[in-house]
Amino acid sequence: LEEGRPVPFLVDLGVMTPEGKIVHARYDKFRQINRFLEFVEDILPALPKDRELTILDFGCGKSYLTFAIYYYLRECQGLDVRIIGLDLKEDVIRKCSELSRKYGYDKLTFLQGDITGYEGCSRVDMVVTLHACDTATDFALAKAVGWKAKVILSVPCCQHEVNRQIANETLAPLFSYGLIKERMAALVTDAMRAEYLKREGYDTQILEFIDMEHTPKNILIRAIYTGNKGKNTEAIRTCEEMLHIDPMLGRLLDQQNEEGEKGV
Repeated sequence: LEEGRPVPFLVDLGVMTPEGKIVHARYDKFRQINRFLEFVEDILPALPKDRELTILDFGCGKSYLTFAIYYYLRECQGLDVRIIGLDLKEDVIRKCSELSRKYGYDKLTFLQGDITGYEGCSRVDMVVTLHACDTATDFALAKAVGWKAKVILSVPCCQHEVNRQIANETLAPLFSYGLIKERMAALVTDAMRAEYLKREGYDTQILEFIDMEHTPKNILIRAIYTGNKGKNTEAIRTCEEMLHIDPMLGRLLDQQNEEGEKGV
């Protein structure tokens, strides 16, 4: 998105002035939006072009990125997309729904609900999660894998679960420093998520979302479904045992696979 060219939702969300100038205090948000759209542009070849695409944004919040993805794919790329934003906050969903109607975005819908219980779609092409807190990211990723979503773009947040579990006698001196343990646990969490996705047939990368000076939550997990399941199950188990961890995503995917084998 270009400065100097007014974009309605950016004006209403306080990022742009009506003349298209970026509000100084919101320049970081503008950079974040454009950086995310670069990732979306990169994965376009992986998405079908001969039918309507369904995109889910779990934990959409104020929906800066939800609106940006819709605008970019529909208005700039001319693709037939349907986007659903899901969040727990009723007031946020109401405000986003009002803006969507105001712009005439007839295929952009906002729903109040929990990631864990969402059953509104049988087929999803792309799943987006931005700063879904702690294990909410895992539930979103598990849902995406269950749908065999072609693309997953996830920027995790607040990884507490592994921090409570992680332990290793050799590394105990390092884990005695709370801040170091917290950061190592967050990195381990995201690396394990990437490995689980590889195991389930995704070509997975961990990328820098945006410069650390703009946000400390700067890791993006990008996964594209190929169907070629990774041969890393044993390596995953070794890491889990060495660090005494049992991450949520691993448990969720194991359960899904067991249910799939039983035909549930």
